[in-house]
Amino acid sequence: MRIVIQRVKRASVSVEEKVVGSIQKGFLVLIGVGQGDDEATADKYMKKLLGLRIFEDENGKTNKSLADVDGQLLMVSQFTLYANCKKGNRPSFTEAGEPHRAEELYEYMVAKAREQVPVVETGVFGAEMEVSLVNDGPFTVILEDL
Repeated sequence: MRIVIQRVKRASVSVEEKVVGSIQKGFLVLIGVGQGDDEATADKYMKKLLGLRIFEDENGKTNKSLADVDGQLLMVSQFTLYANCKKGNRPSFTEAGEPHRAEELYEYMVAKAREQVPVVETGVFGAEMEVSLVNDGPFTVILEDL
């Protein structure tokens, strides 16, 4: 699994020029599911994601979690996180998870997030999407190989 987390002031995702998900302060989360990922993998990544302390406290230190700041989540599937560009200039995506299984795990992660975060918005799995954001910091974290 590979996840890119961007701390945002606001973010949205559109499909065919219609906004399908929009948040204020929180995390834009791009999720790539790989071969062999399962619910246990997803649980590990969700625990890390929801526990990350990358919001500033009153002393300016990154010491607060999403819950501490009443943050929101925008979760977007992105198989291209598994692009392998080692050979040639055309990326290979053979390490990405099979689409049906990837969608199941993506939906599983969204459901888990909704158990703990009051506002969770999503993109549309497999759709051509446009993502807009105002990155706060900028602050971007990549999780892989947990």
